[in-house]
Amino acid sequence: MPDLQPNRYSELAQFLRNRRARISPKQLGLPEGRRRTPGLRRAEVATLAGISLEWYTYLEQGREIHVSIEVLESLARVLQLDETERKHMFLLAHRQLPPERPRSLNGQVSPVIQRHLDSLGTSPATVMDVRMNILAWNDAFRALKGDFVDLAGKSERERNFLWITFTSEYFRALKGDQWEAHAKRTIARFRAEYAKYVDDPWWAEQVGLLSEASPEFKEYWQSYDILDAYDAHKIMYHPEAGILKFDHLTLQPLESPELEISVHVPLPDGTAEKIQALMEDQGE
Repeated sequence: MPDLQPNRYSELAQFLRNRRARISPKQLGLPEGRRRTPGLRRAEVATLAGISLEWYTYLEQGREIHVSIEVLESLARVLQLDETERKHMFLLAHRQLPPERPRSLNGQVSPVIQRHLDSLGTSPATVMDVRMNILAWNDAFRALKGDFVDLAGKSERERNFLWITFTSEYFRALKGDQWEAHAKRTIARFRAEYAKYVDDPWWAEQVGLLSEASPEFKEYWQSYDILDAYDAHKIMYHPEAGILKFDHLTLQPLESPELEISVHVPLPDGTAEKIQALMEDQGE
């Protein structure tokens, strides 16, 4: 029987050949001319990626050579790989995922995402960008968050979740004795993203403004806690509905990885019914 043992080098070679064949010269501004096979020539890929033809040929031959991160990133750019394909290539070449890219700030909340929020019924949900700006929400969130009803008319800073956490008295009351733990978690998440954008002055400005606006923020920021993500049990103390209990989920849409969907799922203790009543009162 033939040897069918998987080989990551041969898999990488096959992947590169396949993706090279999918890119037309026209896509990269190259003359098409007469070509025996579809796609780019090896020499074109090598030149555009800034590597030697010999080295690139070795890769497509499945030779057991080490490829630097820089070369892989260049190949990802030339072959116009999407994020899933880029990760696949790195796993084959390095047996590990590529360095994480900073998320874009150009996230658009598509109609599909908004319909998803609206379909969640009594589960309050929002969409936030990497800066924690709230971009979209559903009726359950609007009913729960009282003084945030007019989010659409507020400035970017007023719709920033970190800013809301430390400057809104209503939100502080809503969190009750859970507020401090929530505030520390939120800062830790913000700092985890902050490290990816240290050259963007917005982040330092936000930290400076919040340090002036909130003594607690200034104190917690100095602790240097870092948290990449969290899903947790939540309790809120609504002035009309009383105690509300949720499980919290953070989701990232594949088509918009620069966005996060935050969902509060009511526990089966009457919380959903209370949210429904708040929504009905709001609709009157």
